[in-house]
Amino acid sequence: MSNGASEHPFFFEARDIYKEYRNHSSLQVLAGVNLRLAAGEMVAVVGASGTGKTTLLHILGALDKPSQGQLFYRGENVFEKTDDQLALFRNKVVGFVFQFHHLLPEFNALENVLLPGLISGQKRSELAGYAEYLLERVGVLNRSTHKVGELSGGEQQRVALARALIMKPEVLLADEPTGNLDPKTGRTVFELIRELSETLSLATVMVTHNLDLAHRMTRCLTLRDGGLHETRAESKDS
Repeated sequence: MSNGASEHPFFFEARDIYKEYRNHSSLQVLAGVNLRLAAGEMVAVVGASGTGKTTLLHILGALDKPSQGQLFYRGENVFEKTDDQLALFRNKVVGFVFQFHHLLPEFNALENVLLPGLISGQKRSELAGYAEYLLERVGVLNRSTHKVGELSGGEQQRVALARALIMKPEVLLADEPTGNLDPKTGRTVFELIRELSETLSLATVMVTHNLDLAHRMTRCLTLRDGGLHETRAESKDS
């Protein structure tokens, strides 16, 4: 297969993704999801609880495998990679931001941001400058030496955003990143994600229940009946 990036701007593509869970009975969550992403665009995914939005994000980030379907990154099928290659893909290509920040409380803000790079084998001295730059961009550089418990909820989510970006990913996956914040702080975090997506040319997929935020993104898609459906086209500046 030729490299799709040379033919069209979509470098990341999910094709006919199905996900079925089997226990005593089968539950089909995703039934033929298709999604193509271009650099710099922001895609909102909305829908009722239990429709599979988080499951979809986990598959896009290779944290879970589909029952059927393919995920292409620059023309290569991600799920044909070895376990080591998948780990590298998750570490370098994709950044994750969750509703609950999942920061490690025993470390300070800067150390939490550095962790993905250190895990990948990079030296702290190689990472520190960019980590401090990211903390400055998200407005918490002055809190870099504070432990997680000393940070507000909004500050913790900003640190989590910086951590998601430390490996300079091409895709940012955000699962209700403002859902655990008060409305004002949530809007601030959203604007940070939008600004960074634009300036860093990130393709961003954000699951959210906040329709106001969703309609301020490049595309808004509804997940229902196992598939994604275009709901509204909005410009980024609307």
